[in-house]
Amino acid sequence: MPSAVSIKVGVVIAREDIDNKWEDHVWRPVGVLPGAPDVDDWTELRRGEGWVHYHAQTVPLELHRKETESYKFNLEGREPVLYVVLSDEDDESDFPYEVHLVTASPYEAADYLDSGEQIVEPVEMPESVFAFVSQFVDEHHVDEKFKKRKRSEVKIEEHKFGQEPIVELRKRMGRGNGHE
Repeated sequence: MPSAVSIKVGVVIAREDIDNKWEDHVWRPVGVLPGAPDVDDWTELRRGEGWVHYHAQTVPLELHRKETESYKFNLEGREPVLYVVLSDEDDESDFPYEVHLVTASPYEAADYLDSGEQIVEPVEMPESVFAFVSQFVDEHHVDEKFKKRKRSEVKIEEHKFGQEPIVELRKRMGRGNGHE
């Protein structure tokens, strides 16, 4: 039984014009294409007034047996999503980002958010991907039973080092009865 499975998903990234005095546009992931073919370079998919959508890259969406708790949490949410992680492109291309990862795990996405070095955006999870992730979770998820920890017994030992406790000193000196 494999510990991981994957499917290919194409990542759609939008270039959108914005009204800002420092930037005239933003780049952001807007969707995925299940079963998309590999692309050599960013391919324009559609265009409208003030925006362009590109098929930026096709990457594997990997599912791991040890991550089923996070996939289950995602699937049971109001709107299940995939998380697209983008990294800055090193060279001076027309496209400033490369797709680093696509994941169904909100916990893994949070780890990338914590680093602050990548852009992490949720996109809608297509129905076919939802079915794929659900089937994987159904086959591999095992609920962990809560184990209550037992307390160890406290052993009261004699005073072994340091200054003698004041209560013991008073008893020894005969002043521990409160009638001084």
